[in-house]
Amino acid sequence: MSKLVSNAGTVLQDLLRDGMTLAVGGFGLSGIPADLIEAVRDSGVRELTVVSNNMGVDGKGLGILIEAGQVRKVIASYVGENKLFAEQYLAGQLEVEFTPQGTLAERLRAGGAGIPAFYTKTGVGTLVAEGKPLAEFDGETYVQERAIRADVALVHAHTADTDGNLIYRYTARNFNPVVATAGAVTVAEAEVIVAPGDLDPNHIVTPGVYVQHLVQASGRVKDIEQRTVRPRPELASA
Repeated sequence: MSKLVSNAGTVLQDLLRDGMTLAVGGFGLSGIPADLIEAVRDSGVRELTVVSNNMGVDGKGLGILIEAGQVRKVIASYVGENKLFAEQYLAGQLEVEFTPQGTLAERLRAGGAGIPAFYTKTGVGTLVAEGKPLAEFDGETYVQERAIRADVALVHAHTADTDGNLIYRYTARNFNPVVATAGAVTVAEAEVIVAPGDLDPNHIVTPGVYVQHLVQASGRVKDIEQRTVRPRPELASA
């Protein structure tokens, strides 16, 4: 049965509720499910806990949920590009759980694999480890980190088939694969959608068993957080 739905807002309307946990793929503005994020904003759902590498930038990506006042708590590894995020955090309006980037990825991966917790050396002796169980292995101290399991996961893929099998492109293959497995329900948007059997099984990154709903991504211009350029050699020497 095809998992393709015609409208992101319609499918999310039946899934979203106040106070739920969303895991969202992407890294900054690279590989983010922009259409799905906008559908979350338009739904009006509030008091969200959002798990993502970061919260985008002001006015773009997950930043639009911050602007709309829909987020209560953020679990992320980096938030330096969003001024409004910083303002709300410093004002006590937003709860933030900072997690080292590799630990965040592993917490999501563990959630998708049914592993409730794991131990890591990252963060031992810092604020990251405060209040968490410690254990010694082979003479080294490790901190216990709990897995993350989201109510709904939102991801962006470059290519998908209607069975929900996903392929990512370049740096968009960042947090999307682990986020896709960590949701009780996963909704994917894809730029190119093909029929079952059209994808090379060796190229599939996220098997369709993890994806419940699929929508066609709009043909929007992809934003760049910080555009860095240098003169072309042929122009510089002219």
